[in-house]
Amino acid sequence: MVAKPGLDGHDRGARIIARAYRDAGFEVVYTGLHQTPEEIVEAAIQEDVDMIGLSSLAGAHKYLFLRTMELLKERDAEDIVVVGGGIIPDHDVTWLKKQGVREVFTPGTPLDAVVKWVGENIKPR
Repeated sequence: MVAKPGLDGHDRGARIIARAYRDAGFEVVYTGLHQTPEEIVEAAIQEDVDMIGLSSLAGAHKYLFLRTMELLKERDAEDIVVVGGGIIPDHDVTWLKKQGVREVFTPGTPLDAVVKWVGENIKPR
């Protein structure tokens, strides 16, 4: 699943990532813009996804990513892997990973590297 939490209205990168996953043979659900963490988690559980890729360009990544993970825990869905992407400072990338975000992809990461990482690290639940 590729999701755009919060008020960030820029989804070009998220759409490109979703298309790259699809072209690599993954089934992809794109939630669209302006989703709350609650809506994202509900959709992830309903769709039985293995991973949620959260995209944030608006600076609210710490709250939105962690809130999504908290809700997954509350719903006994911690086995859904959370990764992030977007404009995220290096020190926040380190912090997010310490909080349990499995990987963070920032602008300039080659699409084939993102797809390869998912193929090597995300196994069907």
